[in-house]
Amino acid sequence: MEPVKAECVKEALPKQRNHGLDLLRILSISGVVAIHVFGLRVGAEPKGDRSWWIATIIDIGFIWVVPVFIMISGALLLGSSQLHSNPAGFYKKRALRIVPALIAWNFVYLVGVRIWLRDEVLSTGRILQLLYDSSVFTQLYFLWIVVGLYAVAPLIATFLRQGGHSRAAITAAVLLGTSLVAYMLPGILAHFNVIRPISLNFLTMWVPYVGYFVAGYALRNVRLKGFSLVAAVPVVAAMMAFTIWHYGNRGVLPRVDIFINESYFGVLVAAVSLGVFVVGLSLADGLKLPKKVAAATVALSNASFGVFLVHFVIFELIRLNVAAVSTQHSLWALAVTYVVTLAGSFAVSLIGLRVPGLRRIF
Repeated sequence: MEPVKAECVKEALPKQRNHGLDLLRILSISGVVAIHVFGLRVGAEPKGDRSWWIATIIDIGFIWVVPVFIMISGALLLGSSQLHSNPAGFYKKRALRIVPALIAWNFVYLVGVRIWLRDEVLSTGRILQLLYDSSVFTQLYFLWIVVGLYAVAPLIATFLRQGGHSRAAITAAVLLGTSLVAYMLPGILAHFNVIRPISLNFLTMWVPYVGYFVAGYALRNVRLKGFSLVAAVPVVAAMMAFTIWHYGNRGVLPRVDIFINESYFGVLVAAVSLGVFVVGLSLADGLKLPKKVAAATVALSNASFGVFLVHFVIFELIRLNVAAVSTQHSLWALAVTYVVTLAGSFAVSLIGLRVPGLRRIF
């Protein structure tokens, strides 16, 4: 499960901090951890009982979190003046941030988690496969999305600079629409017994997400008010509810199944993600937080990327040593695990950001 790195984009924040983006980021990272923890029950048998549905509501209910993370980054990063004035400096600064994290966390999960904690025996070929597929561990694919989006950010920003909102909106629609169609086609082809899955690797992992990246920039100033906002909330909630229902009831609507999937590039998931982004920013528009609350909010927001990276270390330590969690059936055990994992991850990330040297990988 990843986020575009919070620390890497915070320089682009305007003088008046948009706490709506901070709160969306904090909520999103909380959702990422929830997906990974409660996903244990979703993937376990028996399916369809009460505990499975509760876990599924939590899991699929947060399916929008990664697209929203990327939209937040696009909203902040694509408006940065450095992308136009000094792209070489932009690349250098981002490389100094992302490369250490890329190396360190792949090593932590490959050696520390897979080999040491899980006692996996990995051949050279298996290691190369994990690296090539950007699947060293569940969430680390996101680091390669970050790398790819950083690589193309100056090009996109230059193209959008003189075009105004309409160019940004059209570009986002074309790019995101292309990804949605691309991920819809395998389902359509499967209906005719033609199997054509989409396969990405570390060099192409970012490509489908660039539409969300531009969409965040295009929608960054959109604010719903009055009736529009009141109407949008139940619409987004209804789409989310149908997405959850459809995930648990595939086969009930076979023709719908052909066109709808619960991936980040499913049509409904994209609509929910865009809706959460706009509605979330609209609800928080003009939000003024007390000084101490604002400082805590900013700190948690900046720590979100570290939470994304470290939370699976804590979760694996619990899963491998607590029987009630490893059996995957106790919702109470998973709920406690979620709280401990989330709180522990924020604590580690906040500390890491204060330690010279370590802050480069958080």
